Amino acid sequence: MKGQTEPVYVATFRRGEMEKILVALRQRARYCELCPHRCGVDRQRDERGRCRTGREAVVASFGPHFGEERPISGHRGSGTIFFAHCNLFCLFCQNDDISHGGHGRPVSPATLADIMLSLQAQGCHNINLVTPSHVIPPFVEALSLAAADGLRIPLVYNSGGYDSVESLELLAGLVDIYMPDLKFLDPEYARAWTIAPDYPAVAKEAIRAMHRQVGDLQCAADGVAHRGLLVRHLVMPGATADSRAVLRFLAEEISPSTYVNIMSQYRPCGEAYRHRQLNRRPSAEEYRAVIEEARRLGLTRAEAQGAPPVDRPGGIQR
Repeated sequence: MKGQTEPVYVATFRRGEMEKILVALRQRARYCELCPHRCGVDRQRDERGRCRTGREAVVASFGPHFGEERPISGHRGSGTIFFAHCNLFCLFCQNDDISHGGHGRPVSPATLADIMLSLQAQGCHNINLVTPSHVIPPFVEALSLAAADGLRIPLVYNSGGYDSVESLELLAGLVDIYMPDLKFLDPEYARAWTIAPDYPAVAKEAIRAMHRQVGDLQCAADGVAHRGLLVRHLVMPGATADSRAVLRFLAEEISPSTYVNIMSQYRPCGEAYRHRQLNRRPSAEEYRAVIEEARRLGLTRAEAQGAPPVDRPGGIQR
């Protein structure tokens, strides 16, 4: 589109390098090590591991989405594609019909490419792959087909943060914007609330790798992002100490200019009602304490829920 920075995958496609990336990804899928679980099943033969997904991606829904962060949704919406299943299975998931239940339909890479092109035709600012960590080969194959047919908007990798650094390295010439969660850094929470007890260490390394690739979030004059890292953190009840640790990691080990959305919309969903700590929403005082910590740490591009992001020194606006 006129005036827009060309997505990184376009140059990769023109150099003829996408097929090499696909070969490497398919090899990782044959004894599956696409994500940190390393289940070892043959995904190319449609075998299923912890993510319960075989050869093809399962798409739950797609369309323009206006509920993402402002630099992602912009004024024309983000072209979201929601993939079913997951590699975390958080017991409090607000989309558990998709992530746990697998609601959706398998699609071929050609169909997935057509979906991407249709979202571009509708004027979306980007292609936003929601929960893509377990379906990397089919979406890369689809991206190659779509690029050949004229896809020219940025690619957003919107994950739960449980990503293999080796897989991320293969995406270096394909992904424009990384948008991971950093859910928690307390190993006890990871063990109790997900199927990934090593989530804290893995997510930290993944976010480091993402930032090495794309750097801090870059936006055009209209405020819409075209490259960089955006991190999401959901404030959990009774876990303000962990939220402080998350923000400290981003400020001190990633960048004080990290664009981080500090989310307040947690509510008990799925199996959360059975857990004493999770059976309530965070209090206003808990959320306020996390916001104050972001200010203290100098995270100048932190976004408080329901407020515009602050993109200058001086703290967070609410």
